[in-house]
Amino acid sequence: GGGGAAMQAPRRHPMTAPAADTIVALSSGALPSGVAIVRISGPHTSAVLEHLSIARPPPRHLTLAAIRLDNQLIDTGLVAWMPAPHSFTGEDTAELQVHGSPAVVRTLLRTIAALPGVRLAEAGEFTRRAFLNGKLDLTEVEGLGDLIEAETETQRQQAVARLAGGVSAEIGRWRETLLDARAEIEARLDFSDESDVSDVLPDSVLRNMERLSSELTSAIDAVGRGRIVREGLRVALAGPPNVGKSSLLNALSRSDVPIVSDEPGTTRDVREVALDLGGRLVVLVDMAGLRPTDSRAEAEGVRRAEVEIARADLVLWLVAPDVPPLDPPPQPALWTVGTKADLGPVPAQYSLSVQSDVGVDELLAALAGFAAAAAGSGPPALVSRERDLAALQSAQAALDRFLSEGATDEIAAEHLRQASLALERLLGRIDTEHVLDRLFASFCIGK
Repeated sequence: GGGGAAMQAPRRHPMTAPAADTIVALSSGALPSGVAIVRISGPHTSAVLEHLSIARPPPRHLTLAAIRLDNQLIDTGLVAWMPAPHSFTGEDTAELQVHGSPAVVRTLLRTIAALPGVRLAEAGEFTRRAFLNGKLDLTEVEGLGDLIEAETETQRQQAVARLAGGVSAEIGRWRETLLDARAEIEARLDFSDESDVSDVLPDSVLRNMERLSSELTSAIDAVGRGRIVREGLRVALAGPPNVGKSSLLNALSRSDVPIVSDEPGTTRDVREVALDLGGRLVVLVDMAGLRPTDSRAEAEGVRRAEVEIARADLVLWLVAPDVPPLDPPPQPALWTVGTKADLGPVPAQYSLSVQSDVGVDELLAALAGFAAAAAGSGPPALVSRERDLAALQSAQAALDRFLSEGATDEIAAEHLRQASLALERLLGRIDTEHVLDRLFASFCIGK
């Protein structure tokens, strides 16, 4: 469908260029399926409908139609017609909802793509056109991508809020505050020879800039919480070989993903298992046991394990009664977990036995509580990416330079302009080409 941006007026992007061709793709799931949606967008969309003997229906109404090629019936389905600019892409768009037959869809795509000026869409090209035509800014595009990939309820909430323009609205308010301050400075520069224009900025301007700096600090602090919601809380299962890491992973995930063996050094690679704990994504990371080794393969596994421990949000340091203990790494968030409790006790914050299924549920509950605390209370943070963090830090640095120097000259105005530019980059209105290809390549064909 057209999505939430279908009816809004386009916010024309400076990089917009009229599309010379029309694109087509399957926009629904894998075939065969109950229904398949073929999406068409571009200046030749109306001609495509005519070629398929489809009378153009009223805009944004589903109409039952026979789809024909050279008077031969291909299928009967529902047709939606969304003329520019009131469509997801901002272009003339149509969607054909047909039976999810591989033969039907193949025939439609082959027929439509063979028409002059029409071709198959590339990955994410419909959304890219929506961005270039001002229907979505870059933060909303990222929210759409996050929504498509969302696995948990909190991820869905975060993605929907970003797609709905939550970040855009906040940045818009910050930009207006900066523009007001810049206007005050520009007025003093332009009318410096007028006796009725003071060289001193009003106290309200400085208070607004101090308030804005505080809000940027809060947003920067929220990026880590937002990242945990979007990517998941990373929990590393670490310790010496044969301490029960893979067995614990199996027990926590109720699966048999890793190979479990009594032979030390069985796990040599990093394996991840995602869990939904209370609507929050928790990623369990199994890895090689830490010990000196002459095996090059095992040594590489140990190196990767050390990298994972360093990037983890929480480390479960496993100890067992039948394995010589190691000193835990200097990790701020680390729990000691005693495994193999059926063999005997060990000093640990949590004690469990995978064989007897004792203590596993208690550890899962503790992980769910830790994940909830790490994500923070209230709505999920809207900022969650390294790109968000870089832009916010750049804006705050420029604003802090303005506040520390406290001048009303061209340099002060430039500091505020740099802060505004950093926020513009976050929305994708300037300097975006280097992020576009990577971003849209992660989208599926047909989106």
